[in-house]
Amino acid sequence: MKTNRLINEKSPYLYAHAENPVDWFPWGEEAFEKARTENKPIFLSIGYSTCHWCHVMERESFEDNEVAALLNEHFISVKVDREERPDVDSVYMSACQTLTGSGGWPLSILMTPEKKPFFAGTYFPKNTMKSLIERAGDMWREESGRLIQTGDEIHKHLQENANFIPARGEAKRGVQFDIVDENTVAEAVDVFASSFDKKYGGFGSAPKFPAAHNLLFLLEYARVMNSEQAGNMAQETLKAMFRGGIHDHIAGGFSRYSTDEKWLIPHFEKMLYDNALLAWAYLEAYSLYKKEIYKTAAQKIFSWVFAELTNDDGGFYCGQDADSEGVEGKYYAFSYDETNRVLNERESEIWREYYGITKNGNFEDTGKSIPNLIKNAEFETHNKLIDDCNHRIYHYRKQRVKLHTDDKILTSWNALMMIALIKAYLILGDKSYLEAAQKCEKFIAEKLSFNGRLYVSWRDNPNRAVSQVTGNGKLDDYANYTMALLELYSAANDVNYFNKAQQMITVMTEHFFDNENGGFYLYADDDEQLITRPKEVFDNALPSGNSTAFMLLDRFRRETGELHYFEMYRKQEQFIAPYARHYPTGCSFSLITALNNAVQGCKDGKC
Repeated sequence: MKTNRLINEKSPYLYAHAENPVDWFPWGEEAFEKARTENKPIFLSIGYSTCHWCHVMERESFEDNEVAALLNEHFISVKVDREERPDVDSVYMSACQTLTGSGGWPLSILMTPEKKPFFAGTYFPKNTMKSLIERAGDMWREESGRLIQTGDEIHKHLQENANFIPARGEAKRGVQFDIVDENTVAEAVDVFASSFDKKYGGFGSAPKFPAAHNLLFLLEYARVMNSEQAGNMAQETLKAMFRGGIHDHIAGGFSRYSTDEKWLIPHFEKMLYDNALLAWAYLEAYSLYKKEIYKTAAQKIFSWVFAELTNDDGGFYCGQDADSEGVEGKYYAFSYDETNRVLNERESEIWREYYGITKNGNFEDTGKSIPNLIKNAEFETHNKLIDDCNHRIYHYRKQRVKLHTDDKILTSWNALMMIALIKAYLILGDKSYLEAAQKCEKFIAEKLSFNGRLYVSWRDNPNRAVSQVTGNGKLDDYANYTMALLELYSAANDVNYFNKAQQMITVMTEHFFDNENGGFYLYADDDEQLITRPKEVFDNALPSGNSTAFMLLDRFRRETGELHYFEMYRKQEQFIAPYARHYPTGCSFSLITALNNAVQGCKDGKC
């Protein structure tokens, strides 16, 4: 089988495309130089290993000889794993959102040899893809100057957008524009309340995402302000997700999002970062309300992670695929009579009734059901028989075609799981969780850092003579790892963790911080410089690096009392404040820090 240049890549996503007839290049100067030499535009495709629609587009287009021939004729094709290169993904996702009003993966970009985009989209069916390639190829040959001009204009807009600061608005008496005050925090709660789904939990309509950092904010608001409203929104959402099919009732853990309003039918990929943040949220809810369901949900997340996502040396893999045998969700669904093979007649009847497994099914038109507790009024009651049945069903399900696991180990996501594990130790008192966090920290220290600097990703490649780390560490890597080190210091009372955390934040402030305007850039000043250098402020699937940095600076100024941390905290708050006022629910993780400071009267470093 003929292979392309991706055959030597470490990313499972890139390596999976190594036998495509498309003449793929990894992101790098070789591709851009070839584009300039041959005067061809670039087709940039960004995705990740557990992405369902990325697999669909590969099968339809990138494995198709006709589509590949067109791409090879008209373009230089570049493939990027968004998890290895979050900086590249961020820049070009911003281009897609600017041009189309939305984004997603797979991300498809047409751009000049100078990396300036002139067209963007996401998934394209095969025939649409063919038409796009042919038309764009013809346009480049006949009027490349026009496309280059379009690329220059879009590039200029992206640069302006990267430095955009929301307007302060009309001045009002008593409003301080350079702090994130209690009014902004309260407004966020009001906005969440306006979109809260009182029937099914969550916010807005389908699709519904867990967005655990929003729940963490609401739980913290409930704790600090004794707010029944905020606490109820968080609790009802956590319980609804636990009951739904988005929760894997057999093995534990949660899928990435629900395609319906009831949390019943998920988009089945299961990601480490979602589950780390959700475990954290369930633990905080348990700490606050002492309901066993929250403890159970967190424990089941950790059980799944330990069983299916854990490296022998203590690192955690990225996630599991949505597809089995090319069908999304096939691995997770059950037919009405299927459990009779595993359970006796009485057990099977009880199990089906408990989890809503019906003859008609609830999963599309397959006649199969996703186990759920949506109609089960006893879902908070522990059932030993069901536990025993689930144990046997789990081992039966494991005999199905194995789900693909993305076995990269990412610094930032591992740090989030470390934080969740430490919270579990502190709240539940089980030392095995602390030991798992310490083992993960040792993994990062030994395999993902060198000379005080971090890498993005590590993967074991025993059969290929290539290095195992990729990518200079980005802001999220440093911010999340530093936060995890501070949590370890608090839990283990080991000053070495604090000293290492100080080393990490020193790198952050030296290489990522904008001393003039405040805010942290996504990538370092000594890293590869892309067409823009963004500062990500708003939270998305994860808390933004700037919101975590805000929390870190607050922690360090309190822990050390050192003036320069007070000054950087103040500058970071001034940077975040207009964004938080402009879109408070998009800054929920930053508002956790602001909430505590507003209530405690911590202004200008005076606490």
